[in-house]
Amino acid sequence: MTHRSTATGVAVFTVLAAFAVLTAAIVGGRMDGFDRSLLLALRSLAPAHLPLGPRWLQESARDVTALGGFTTLTLITMIAAALLTIHRRGRSAVVLVAAAIGAQVTAEVIKHYVNRPRPLLVPHLDLVYSSSFPSGHAVMSPTVYLTLATLVSATAARSATGPVVFGVATLLVAAIGVSRVYMGVHWPSDVLGGWLLGSVFALAASYAARRWEPVPPQA
Repeated sequence: MTHRSTATGVAVFTVLAAFAVLTAAIVGGRMDGFDRSLLLALRSLAPAHLPLGPRWLQESARDVTALGGFTTLTLITMIAAALLTIHRRGRSAVVLVAAAIGAQVTAEVIKHYVNRPRPLLVPHLDLVYSSSFPSGHAVMSPTVYLTLATLVSATAARSATGPVVFGVATLLVAAIGVSRVYMGVHWPSDVLGGWLLGSVFALAASYAARRWEPVPPQA
């Protein structure tokens, strides 16, 4: 347990340091060129700057991005917490809910203080109400999906289920983040920062759940 604690602490510190460096670069304007180039690379030539690809791809992006929205993740968190409680894993349920709330509050506080404007170079395919950094979808999706994947993996350590679930969760998190850039509502570095911050909460939550409520080894 000491080795796992040390490894988790190092991982959390490393990801937090990367997030701090990225935040400083964004505040200092050093990510502007990268963000602009990548955002425009996903779009047609001026003046329209419409997303590349057919109409169905734009609709699919809306569907994918909804999987990282506040309402969807709140429902998933509540259902997962209820199921964990039913299966006598109440402490894991508390950790999951606390991580989701903590990540949401932290993201909103950072958004308030950084106060980065949303991209205005391209049309938005989704309604937005807050500032741009970090992407709330990119923060919350790893917090919820990767934490759940880790909890599931812990109960299926001797089967292929765990790695598959974790792999699917990782792909889902990546797709949600990319969809935010494709839809023109976030700069790429907003999503990168969200992934980093969300990973911190996922790492901490997964460790806390395993520490406070170990899963008995399978027979």
